[in-house]
Amino acid sequence: MWKFFVYSLIGAFMFFVPVTIGEKSSIMLDHIVSWIQANATGVLPFYALIIILAGAIYPFFSGTWKRSTVDIVFSFFKVIGLIVGIMIVFEFGPAWLFRPDMGPFLFNKLVISVSLLVPIGAVFLAMLVGYGLLEFVGVLMQPIMRPVWKTPGRSAIDAVASFVGSYSLGLLITNRVYKEGKYSAREAAIIATGFSTVSATFMVIVAKTLGLMDMWNTYFWVTLLVTFIVTAITVRIWPLGSMKDDYYESAVPQPEMKPEGSRFAVAWREAQETVANAPTIGANIWANVRDGLLMTMAILPSILSIGLLGIVLATFTPLFDWVGYIFYPFTYILQLPEPMLVAKASALGIAEMFLPALLVVKSGIIVKFVIAVVSVSSIIFFSAVVPCIVATEIPISIPKLIVIWIQRVILTLIIVTPIAYLIL
Repeated sequence: MWKFFVYSLIGAFMFFVPVTIGEKSSIMLDHIVSWIQANATGVLPFYALIIILAGAIYPFFSGTWKRSTVDIVFSFFKVIGLIVGIMIVFEFGPAWLFRPDMGPFLFNKLVISVSLLVPIGAVFLAMLVGYGLLEFVGVLMQPIMRPVWKTPGRSAIDAVASFVGSYSLGLLITNRVYKEGKYSAREAAIIATGFSTVSATFMVIVAKTLGLMDMWNTYFWVTLLVTFIVTAITVRIWPLGSMKDDYYESAVPQPEMKPEGSRFAVAWREAQETVANAPTIGANIWANVRDGLLMTMAILPSILSIGLLGIVLATFTPLFDWVGYIFYPFTYILQLPEPMLVAKASALGIAEMFLPALLVVKSGIIVKFVIAVVSVSSIIFFSAVVPCIVATEIPISIPKLIVIWIQRVILTLIIVTPIAYLIL
C-alpha cells in the first residue's frame, strides 16, 4: 500500500497545495508550466502549432470526422483553427487578427497554456487517480455527493481536480472513469457540465483583469460555493434530470455500492483492491499522457477557430446584444447596476469565458464581481469546454449543453447578486 500513500500524495501535492516560489503563490503544476513558458518562449508557438496540426489531421486520419454532423462541423473548424494558428505564428494575415484582444490574446493566454497544462498534468493525474485515492475518497464522500448532486462519492475528486487543476483534466478523469463503467451516462454528464469548470489559474486571470486580486480568497470561495449550488439545482431539472443511467457500451458497470459496516474500513478495502490491480507507474503515466495529448489535439484547433469567431462576433456584430435579452429581465429585476451591460457580458461567456471580464473592466465593483463569478459558474463555452466534451464519449448533445448554459447563467445571477451586495 506504499503506492497508495506515495503516488497519491505526489498527485495531491501537485494539484492542490499552493506553494510560493519567488513572489508567486500557486500550485506546483502551474509553477512548472509557468517556468517552461518563461524559459522556452521561442519554441512554444511552434510546439503548439505542431499539436494543432496533429489535431486538425487526426479526425481525417482516424475517420472520426464523418461519425456525425457534429464531428463534421468540428473537424471543419479544426482545419480553420490550423490556418489561423499558422497565420498567427508566422505573422501574416488581416490586420484585425493581430489586434491584442484577438489572435495574440487567444494564442498566448489560452493555446500555449493548455498545450502544456494538459499533457504535463496527465503525468501527475496518473498518480492522483490510479492508486486508490479516487475509490477511498469516493466511499467517504458518498453521504454528501449522492443526495446533493446525484453523483457517486468518487466524483468528489473530479470536482476538486477541475476547480484546482483544469476543466480539461477534470473531463479527462470523467471520461476515463465513465469508460471504465464507474459512472453512468447521466452521472458523467452531471460532472462534465456541473464540476468541470475552469481552473483556479484561469480564475486568477479573470480576477487580475477586473482588479479583484485584493479579495482573491472571497472571490474564489464564493465562486466555488455558487457553482456547486447551481449544479445541485440543474441536476434536478431538464435536460440533466431526465437523462438515463446507462453505462458505456463496452464497459462492465461498476456502480458504487452502499458500504456495510465501517465506512472507513470499506474505503480502505476499495483502495487496496485498486492498488492490487493497478498497472505499473510507467504504463499508467503513458496511458494518461496519451489521453492528455489526444484531448489537447482536440481542444487547441477549436480554441483558435470557435474562440476567435466568438470574439469577432462580439466585437463587430450585435449578436451578443440580442442573446443578452435572455438575461436582461433577470439583471433588471435583481437591480444590478448597468443591467443591459451585465446581460450582454453574461451572454458573451458562451463563446469564451474571458470575454465577459473584458466587457465590464470599467464598471463598478458589484458588476465586476457578479460577472467574474458568472464567467466561471456558467462552465460551458464554445472555445474550449464544448469541443472538450464533444471529444469525450459522454453522450450529451450541443443543444442540451446550450440549455444547461442558459440555466446556469440565470441561476448564478440570482444566487450571486444578493451575496455581492452583502459582502461588497
